[in-house]
Amino acid sequence: MRNFDMTPLYRATVGFDQIADLMDRVLTQDVSQPSYPPYNIEKTAEDAWRISLAVAGFSTEDIAIEQRENALVISARRADSEEDKGKTYLHRGIATRAFERRFTLAEHVKVTGASHENGMLHIDLKREVPEALKPRQIAIAGPKTVETKVIEKDAEAVEV
Repeated sequence: MRNFDMTPLYRATVGFDQIADLMDRVLTQDVSQPSYPPYNIEKTAEDAWRISLAVAGFSTEDIAIEQRENALVISARRADSEEDKGKTYLHRGIATRAFERRFTLAEHVKVTGASHENGMLHIDLKREVPEALKPRQIAIAGPKTVETKVIEKDAEAVEV
């Protein structure tokens, strides 16, 4: 893997520290990323996405979804059920081990909903930019006209 020196970027920019830190974090991350559970990220609209995780064997009560600042944390821990205690498996291919999956979200991206059906957990995300940060059109006024008032004073007209 290549190493990039971000020092020139820090010297030449102001206020872009988060981008440089994110690039540095991505480039130096350990290559052995966890692959469980498998997931998809789908773009559903211009400013909307859907994360789908395969969570076979987990019930809705076993799964927790939490948004902390710009991070989305999905975790699951399956409680030992009474029906599994007496079973002896010859092959156990459906993994129900505990997991925690983290996603870094861009600014103003919020979780709008989540659903769990047929072993799939779907999390819907949308970018909601505050009104104050949205571009706005500025009206341009025409040239100002000078108003003249005529005041009559003792039969003499004085212009102000």
